[in-house]
Amino acid sequence: MMLFFTLAALLAISFAQDPNHTPPKVQVYSHNPGEFDQENTLICHVSGFHPPDITIQLMKDGVELPNAKLTDLAFKQGWRFVLTKHVTFTPRRGEKYTCKVTHGTTVRDYAWGELGSKPCIPCLLDDGSIKDNRGTEK
Repeated sequence: MMLFFTLAALLAISFAQDPNHTPPKVQVYSHNPGEFDQENTLICHVSGFHPPDITIQLMKDGVELPNAKLTDLAFKQGWRFVLTKHVTFTPRRGEKYTCKVTHGTTVRDYAWGELGSKPCIPCLLDDGSIKDNRGTEK
C-alpha cells in the first residue's frame, strides 16, 4: 500500500513539472472600438499554450456570458495551441468584462479595456474615456 502512494506521489510530481508546459498568451479585445450602449463582439484569443487542457469563459461582472462561440482547438509549430472564444455583447457604463482562462490548475482573469491589453486600440475605460495603449486620451 505504501508503494502505491509513493508511486502516485512521484507520478503527480512528474506531471506538475512538465517541461513542455507553457502558459497561454491572452488577448481580450472587441471587434469594433468600444462604445457604451452599442452592440459589439467581445473576443478572447488564447495562444502559445501547452498542454491543451484549457477553459475560456467570457464574463460580465463575474457571471459567464451565455451563447459564446468557441473555435476549434488548433496548434502551431512545436505543439503550441491556439483557441478563440467570442460573444455578442452591448457594453454599459460600470460593467466589467473579463476573459477567465483556466490552464491546468492556474486560473486568471484578463479584463477588456485595460490599458496595456493588446490589441485594444482604443480602450474604453470605466469612466467613459477612451485611451490608446500608450495612455493617450482619444
